[in-house]
Amino acid sequence: MDEQINYNLTNIDTWKRIFFMLIFAAIGGLVRMLLWAVILLQVASTLLTGKANKNILNLGRSLSVYTYHILLFMTFNTEALPFPFSDWNQTAELKMPEK
Repeated sequence: MDEQINYNLTNIDTWKRIFFMLIFAAIGGLVRMLLWAVILLQVASTLLTGKANKNILNLGRSLSVYTYHILLFMTFNTEALPFPFSDWNQTAELKMPEK
């Protein structure tokens, strides 16, 4: 049992993942702030024009999916690194993990 714990604590892959998780925690915070800006722009657009702006809708959707990809990675539901360590299209094509 102690050998397994020692192996787990010295496994370089686990420490790499923890490093990337810290990076994506910071990126996720920035993306959430950007999402609030998108929300406020969409509210302003809707109040001024009476309808949602399609460009802002697309940006909000992309950022939401990106946040989802970050959260899946941070909760160990996927091994795929989110953007910028993979293509943006990989995030767009991300599927719900199987249970």
